[in-house]
Amino acid sequence: MLQITEATTKDLKTIRGIAYGSWPATYGEILSKEQIDYMLNLFYSDETLTENLNEKSHHFILVHYNSTCIGFASYEHNYLDKNKTRLHKIYLLPEAQGKGAGKLLIDTIENLAKINHSEAISLNVNKFNKALSFYQKNGFEIVSEEDIELDFGYLMEDYIMEKKL
Repeated sequence: MLQITEATTKDLKTIRGIAYGSWPATYGEILSKEQIDYMLNLFYSDETLTENLNEKSHHFILVHYNSTCIGFASYEHNYLDKNKTRLHKIYLLPEAQGKGAGKLLIDTIENLAKINHSEAISLNVNKFNKALSFYQKNGFEIVSEEDIELDFGYLMEDYIMEKKL
């Protein structure tokens, strides 16, 4: 049985473990190992996760299968002072994919966005990420493109997607 819980700072190790467990499968054919390692260290350090949770108004939710945490998502209402909810992150362990957990995370955030009276949910996804079709099946549409330059010449080549509510 799938269950959603709200994450706290006590869950940061679990979140980091899922990120480290899912990124190689998600990005291994798209990005170099060096870029994956760099981005994991950048986005999933204790300091960054704590700042996201406590200072940047990010909310983290966990999805459990029975008693095992198999994935997470983070979102932010009123993103950039607009009436939108931003889906910052959504990751499942590779063995958990295809069992409805990702859809449950999306549906949960959609319901929370509606309660917040958001007009849409927005997200960025790598142009070559297989999850693109998952988002499209769940009602997201590509609205623009964005290239984000990181240190060491690393580049994030993303689509910006939105789902109108």
